[in-house]
Amino acid sequence: MNEKILIIEDEKKLSNVIELYLKKEGYLTYTAYDGFEGEKKIEEEEFDLIILDIMMPNKDGWSLLRKIKSISPKTKVILTTARGEEEDRVFGLELGADDYMVKPLSMRELILRVKLRLKSKESSSLEKFNFKDITIEIENRMVYEEEIPINLTPKEFDLLIFMIKNPNQVFKREQLLDKVWGYDFMGDTRTIDTHVKKLREKLKFCNTYLKTVWGVGYKLERSNQ
Repeated sequence: MNEKILIIEDEKKLSNVIELYLKKEGYLTYTAYDGFEGEKKIEEEEFDLIILDIMMPNKDGWSLLRKIKSISPKTKVILTTARGEEEDRVFGLELGADDYMVKPLSMRELILRVKLRLKSKESSSLEKFNFKDITIEIENRMVYEEEIPINLTPKEFDLLIFMIKNPNQVFKREQLLDKVWGYDFMGDTRTIDTHVKKLREKLKFCNTYLKTVWGVGYKLERSNQ
């Protein structure tokens, strides 16, 4: 196991505990204790996963999350924060975070989430999809339609991949939030409608095959291929 994990956390005691547990699991660990130090490390080196505190001095986690996803979109990010409000959770996931944990952290749960995120990264890295006029490169998180690259946000990409992997199945909006956003929360499901709308605007493929099932949710129809 050679996965590299960066811990960006200004509470040094907590950072040390996280690092200890990760090292016991065989991960290579790196630490940063404020936003500036974290930004420097992600600019200098690529990591498989980053555990990112939101509230930090010098540069907050939101800014760093945007930076991470812009320069290394395939890097998994688990946000940590003392604030558990739904608005914060949704905002972080919208920005492209892969998971969200509220402090105080359970180390057992954190390690489990790290393993799950790295497993999903490993299983997807070798995959490539070709449907109709679109090509999707999982590792590079790139989508091409008629050989033209299409710019998708991290969650637009994740939603598209999930639907393609589960064709002809109807999913409720709550199910999509849980499966794609990786956090089971009882909140506003309009974010799904927004992302579907954006996918349809950007990809003719989605305009044709990503169907609304009225009163239920969405499905990707592939029976016409």
